Amino acid sequence: MNFAALLQKSAIQHGDRAALTVHDTVAATFKQFASRAAAIAAGLQGQYGLQAGDRVAIAMSNRPEIYETLYGIWWAGLVAVPINAKLHPREFTYILDNSGTRLCFASPKIAESLRVVSADTPSVEVIVETGTTEYQTLASGPETALIHRRPEDPAWLFYTSGTTGRPKGATLSHRNLLMATLSYYADVGDVQPGDTVLHGAPMSHGSGFCGLPFVAKGGNNVILKADQFDPAEMWKLVEKHQRVSFFAAPTMVTRMMEGEVKGARNLDNLNHIVYGGAPMYLADLEHAMDIAGPRFVQLFGQGESPMTISFVSQAIHASPDFPRRSEILASVGFPRTDVEVRVVSEDGIDLPHGEVGEVVVRGDVVMLGYWEDAENTAHALRDDWLWTGDMGAMDAEGFLTLKDRSKDMIISGGSNIYPREIEEILLQHPSVQEVSVVGAPHQDWGEEVVAFIVPAPGDTVSEKELDALCLDNIARFKRPKRYRIVDSLPKNNYGKVLKTELRKVFQNSTA
Repeated sequence: MNFAALLQKSAIQHGDRAALTVHDTVAATFKQFASRAAAIAAGLQGQYGLQAGDRVAIAMSNRPEIYETLYGIWWAGLVAVPINAKLHPREFTYILDNSGTRLCFASPKIAESLRVVSADTPSVEVIVETGTTEYQTLASGPETALIHRRPEDPAWLFYTSGTTGRPKGATLSHRNLLMATLSYYADVGDVQPGDTVLHGAPMSHGSGFCGLPFVAKGGNNVILKADQFDPAEMWKLVEKHQRVSFFAAPTMVTRMMEGEVKGARNLDNLNHIVYGGAPMYLADLEHAMDIAGPRFVQLFGQGESPMTISFVSQAIHASPDFPRRSEILASVGFPRTDVEVRVVSEDGIDLPHGEVGEVVVRGDVVMLGYWEDAENTAHALRDDWLWTGDMGAMDAEGFLTLKDRSKDMIISGGSNIYPREIEEILLQHPSVQEVSVVGAPHQDWGEEVVAFIVPAPGDTVSEKELDALCLDNIARFKRPKRYRIVDSLPKNNYGKVLKTELRKVFQNSTA
């Protein structure tokens, strides 16, 4: 079972439909897309001598060649290693070296950077730059037949964002990719031929995953002209294309709702916005729904169970009278169709409803393990269950609420404190734009709560007001003992706040 067979089927059924588009210019129909993937596969096997199971990296900013090479890699029975284009060259070299990549497809700027550090990636034999004669010859050459793969064979090495050290390569099989695709139809929404998915977020990760169901059903993957996320262009494309959906991190959703959107844009073509990858605070979500309507679906997942652990459906977003709606919108929803989800104690015992423990997941979408990392694999996968590292609580109706990553939980005076709960409260203050809460060492209490606050532009924030807000909403012991006003929060290339960097402020000091 080769996942690329879904493209092969779409080429038969939807051959002349647009498959890959840049803004509103068709880059490839499905027939052309499949032909180029089959030609790339032939070249990888013949010209470059790669064999089934070899790793091939994709280091590109968003462009049609990402999917051409991705499906070409699978067509040849190889393993794809997509890498976020925003990483530093040294981060590229770690992933290339760790994965044992033999060939890397790269867009021009990244190819240039990789050649500079090529001595640190001895396994990489060839860098093929997009836009060159070499690439065009490869993609337009003779084609090869689809290589058979077993469902459990590796297909995609999904490198984690590395917020706490070196990224790990979650090894995803052809079965994993198929289950994630089918689960999209079951829980997120149907996809009809000609439907559109926009790529404003990196295609190397969540956005790329959201495009796979569209390839399988004859949908159009539309890529921005801008080499970065551009809210204005996103809205223009919503107006231009048919039944438009897209994946966005919460920060992207917030940016898209700034300025003149409501009433100034025709949103009739907007199908749904899938958000995830970081917490979406309830106030931001309600503001977004006021502007764009209830066209939202929340996904909670991680690279180890890609985009697929739990969800809040579009139906709940669209139902003002749904019981406990605000509470559910602030949760991460109900377990996805293809997984089992539990909340357990440290020794793996199911916890009562409402009690906080670690979220564990089981299903055919869960990774095979971490690439060549037996120690971390054994820690994450126990008796077929993925231990996510996320702390949460399940209610009696099956809805899961996350508290924090286990590593982010604060223990002060023997009490567990979950930063997200405090962050939700502080964000209610009109002058607070961003907030991140961490634990700082304390001689008597073990840790104390510290809040890093980014004020809204032009505003000032009173610590007295923040303290009063917390005391009105949460227990006194949870409120921050210190506030630090900062211009910005440190984030990784996926927009996640790096709490490890914030905690470094307090290393070797209790001041």
